[in-house]
Amino acid sequence: MTLLFTQPTVSVPIVGSAERFPVRRIYCVGRNYVAHVQEMQEGDERDDPFFFQKPTDAVVAEGARVPYPPRTASFEFEGELVVAVGAEGVDVPAERALDLVFGYAAGIDLTRRDRQRDCRERQISWEAGKAFDASAPCGSITPRERAGDMAEATLQLTVNHQVRQRTRIALMIWDVAEIISHLSADYRLMPGDLIYTGTPAGVGAVVPGDEIRVDIDGLEPLSVTIVNHGEAEL
Repeated sequence: MTLLFTQPTVSVPIVGSAERFPVRRIYCVGRNYVAHVQEMQEGDERDDPFFFQKPTDAVVAEGARVPYPPRTASFEFEGELVVAVGAEGVDVPAERALDLVFGYAAGIDLTRRDRQRDCRERQISWEAGKAFDASAPCGSITPRERAGDMAEATLQLTVNHQVRQRTRIALMIWDVAEIISHLSADYRLMPGDLIYTGTPAGVGAVVPGDEIRVDIDGLEPLSVTIVNHGEAEL
């Protein structure tokens, strides 16, 4: 018996282009702002960066209706800068790492926090808390040459127009070049990879009806609305 699967390519709009950015993999950086490390009471700001992955089809676009996921009582937002990789690289030194960057976008790392903490206590992978349906909203990608210097940008996340997170990208423990360099030591980075670079302090829970919006200087805003499970088509 032959099984035939038709899996549509997940892609993200590119600002100023009719083309789209096809997503290959999603990497996420954990604990990349000192205040968030302290807020979560885990790890140390001197620790090397660590990475986890989300499935490609976890990406949802600007304006998406995100279902409140099952089996959680603590569904939280994490606003992040997303790096879109446009060239192949292995063991890339930090001084050449930005050559791999195609562009940048606003993103949200949605988290089942209670499931994540349970995973940590059991010393198992964070997958149950991080790698679920619609857990990686991503805004339109602005090409690097149009985006400007992200180190000078400010990230702000609001829930129902109330500011919940605000930081300068420059406060990341590991900057974009260092993240790419560290990540490329373990993985062959390829065009189509997205890297969520970590969240600042201020993470918190959302419920159905809440609108989450992320604004980063020089990039297109990203907003999604949380709805009851079963009310959104993925």
